[in-house]
This record gives sequence, C-alpha cells and structure tokens, in this order.
Amino acid sequence: MHDYVENRKGEYYVAGTRVPLECVASEFLRGASPETVRDAYPTLTLEQVYGAIAYFLGHETELSEHFRSVEQEASESRSAQTPLRAELLARLDAARRQLTSPRS
Repeated sequence: MHDYVENRKGEYYVAGTRVPLECVASEFLRGASPETVRDAYPTLTLEQVYGAIAYFLGHETELSEHFRSVEQEASESRSAQTPLRAELLARLDAARRQLTSPRS
C-alpha cells in the first residue's frame, strides 16, 4: 500500500511533494476532474492526485475542519499585521518622496 498524504508539522501535503492537500481538495470540490487537477499541478502524477482525493474523501469532515481552522488563523494573522503594514507603507512613501524630491 502507498501513502499518498503526509502530515508535516500539522499541515497535510501530497506525499513527497510540496503540494498542499488543501489545494488538491479545493480543486476537486470545485468540480475539477483528477486530470484537470494534475494539469494544474504538473509535479503530481495522476496516481498521486487520485490517492490524495481518496484520502481527502475518507477524512473529509476532519480535514475540512482543519482547513477552516488554518484559514481562520491566517485571516486573524493578516488582520493583526494591517497596522504595521500601513505604517511601513507610509515610511516607504516618505523615503521615496525624500529621494525623488529636488535638492536645493
């Protein structure tokens, strides 16, 4: 038997690749055929795509919850960074104006 999915530090990937299982599952859930998923991720074999889909379908409830949780954490992280990003953009804009302003 072949393992098609591996868990690395709490994240799921197609085994032996850097392709997240969530990407394969999302494409599949949007109606993409396994062949279309493989075309979108050319480093995968068709066997890996079918194996990843089968794994996802066998664990759909827990994986869907995991994917939602990860997205929630990412969203919260992005929200927390917004003030810092605005400040950085303002500083970069000020530095650009200073560099491009004519010197007397």
